[in-house]
Amino acid sequence: MKKISVMFSGFFKYKDLLMELVSRDIKIRYRRSVLGLFWTLLNPILMMTVMTLVFSGLFRFDIENFPIYFFTGHILFTFLTESTTNGMHSIVESSNLINKVYIPKYLFPLSKVLSSGVNLIFSFVAMIFVMIATGVKFYSTMLLTPLIIFYLLLLAAGLSLILASCQVFFRDTAQLYSVFTLLWMYLTPIFYPVSLLGDKLKIALTLNPMVHYITYFRNIVLDNKVPSLQQNITCLVMGLMFFCFGLCVFYRKQDKFILHI
Repeated sequence: MKKISVMFSGFFKYKDLLMELVSRDIKIRYRRSVLGLFWTLLNPILMMTVMTLVFSGLFRFDIENFPIYFFTGHILFTFLTESTTNGMHSIVESSNLINKVYIPKYLFPLSKVLSSGVNLIFSFVAMIFVMIATGVKFYSTMLLTPLIIFYLLLLAAGLSLILASCQVFFRDTAQLYSVFTLLWMYLTPIFYPVSLLGDKLKIALTLNPMVHYITYFRNIVLDNKVPSLQQNITCLVMGLMFFCFGLCVFYRKQDKFILHI
């Protein structure tokens, strides 16, 4: 607990450096891109178009407002995989800087999560445009969107800290994680109805954090429902569990990073 309190005090002390790292990540990502940040708006729209044509047309899933149904799942899951994948490589990629000057090492995976959070916000803007184009109603419950983003940031930060620690000592973590995220995506109702999994995979739905986050998001965007207290507690507790566990793993291993990077 003492280390966690030190981390939070250091977080505020180095907040300007963290923002600089986030800014650097965004600039590097779009440095050679013609469309720049506009691609963050365009990419989810193109993905939504393709998935709508394939799944609502070819497979004929009977899902009302399928483009937004897909969007609400896709942008959250894309944020998670992007932020955790980038966070996983953050320590190894920053080895030169870590070896030269003292910087709290947890800032590197956290900066990746926050820079991906910027992309998430742009993807949300893209979803707004699609809602306008497809005539989907806007509900006041959408004002709760910052809550689900906060819960998801906790989850992504915790996973990034764990993966970054593993990647330093076991470089095959990246390959294994790419396979895991593919399986995770297909076990998450992003482009198919939840009922498709049925009772056979009910436990997978219960233990899958992204099912809870995506359901929460769809409730406030598509169903005009205020998520229950139980939903909020579930999403918050899952995020906090991953975040605290990630901090513990990271702090136990960080002193040995220098020997392996």
